[in-house]
Amino acid sequence: MSHGAEQPGGAAPVVAAVLGLLALIGTAVAAGVTSGGPPEPFVVASPAPRPTSPSAVAPATLAGSLPTDPATPVSNHLGTSAPTAPRAAADWVAVTSSATGVPARAVQAYGDATLALADEDAGCRLGWTTLAGIGWVESGHGRAGLRDDGVPGAPIVGPALDGSPGRAAIPADAESAEWHGDPVWDHAVGPMQFIPSTWRRWAADGDGDGAANPQDVDDAALAAARYLCAGSRDLSTGDGWWAAVLSYNHSDEYAAAVLATADRYAAAAGS
Repeated sequence: MSHGAEQPGGAAPVVAAVLGLLALIGTAVAAGVTSGGPPEPFVVASPAPRPTSPSAVAPATLAGSLPTDPATPVSNHLGTSAPTAPRAAADWVAVTSSATGVPARAVQAYGDATLALADEDAGCRLGWTTLAGIGWVESGHGRAGLRDDGVPGAPIVGPALDGSPGRAAIPADAESAEWHGDPVWDHAVGPMQFIPSTWRRWAADGDGDGAANPQDVDDAALAAARYLCAGSRDLSTGDGWWAAVLSYNHSDEYAAAVLATADRYAAAAGS
């Protein structure tokens, strides 16, 4: 996850070649996480065309359309009053996971975070597929193995942000080093690959366990959802969606890969 200045949206649709690029990226990311190695950061290549109306946020994938299970509310610890948001329905999670290949534990987190943002910021119109697209490109949905509590069996730590080609140079401090173990350089951490300084600002408790942990997919998904929706963005528009994803990683190729993944999940889920 990198955080450069945002760019305005463009007019051209994403071309089919993005899918080939995505397959290569996805294979590399999944292999790195599964083997226990750190997920590689997305490498900037050449400029990619931008969409005007991403199908990843088609009406069927918007927050309000997700079926919920009101019998199992989850506290999101928002402020001191700790209001609650419903969880995505278990049947929907199971069917969606089977159709898309996204691990059920990750689908639950993306669905719950989407519903939480529907309560917090209905105008954002975040689709669960956008979170899933980011989760795949960043860490292959934490495929090193998410436990039932949403935390990977082994911490997910990205490569050193040491200024080498394609990477920012971000020195570590004592607090951030506790997340990744490197006293010199920062590393992005967790399934959604938060840089520690960004996590400090956007940390969230998505599962209501009283802790905000970037390694917990519930917490990381809710934090990512809030980050994407910041600044009164409307992610149902091409410009709004593109600006949000570019704010997460300032690369047109990254955004194109997220879009292609989100579109693929939306199609597989019948959205």
